Amino acid sequence: MANYIQEIRALVGHKPIILNTAAGILVNDQQQVLLNLRTDTHNWSLPGGYLEYGETYAEACVREYQEDSGFQVRIIDQIGIFDRGEAVYPNGDVAQTISALYLVEPVGGEALEHSTNETLKLDYFDFDKLPPLLNQQTADMLAAAHDYLEK
Repeated sequence: MANYIQEIRALVGHKPIILNTAAGILVNDQQQVLLNLRTDTHNWSLPGGYLEYGETYAEACVREYQEDSGFQVRIIDQIGIFDRGEAVYPNGDVAQTISALYLVEPVGGEALEHSTNETLKLDYFDFDKLPPLLNQQTADMLAAAHDYLEK
């Protein structure tokens, strides 16, 4: 169902709701993580986004990763589920997000070289030198990914 979240928002307005999201961790040869600068909040996040109705977390991760970064990815492993998080958007929408995080690898496509309606730009960052992030849940996911990769 296209525009599922818009349909829900039309019914509930800015009332806090619970939404499911999926994101991916892609690291380069220097063990830096790829992040995208968001158009809505102008801070950095993991490529990913909300599930559409009927979609699995894994399917959403692959779809959203390509939309946000340009990369077609394959899921290597699930890192975790993160259920403590709230997103507050500039338009007043509030959502508790339940997020599945996956380690991914590129299998096609290429990094976006232009801005889109969701991504201003992409860049790789060291885990210990991260830019301003979307929210605490994003920070928690990055910390968990760093621990996972250090094993």
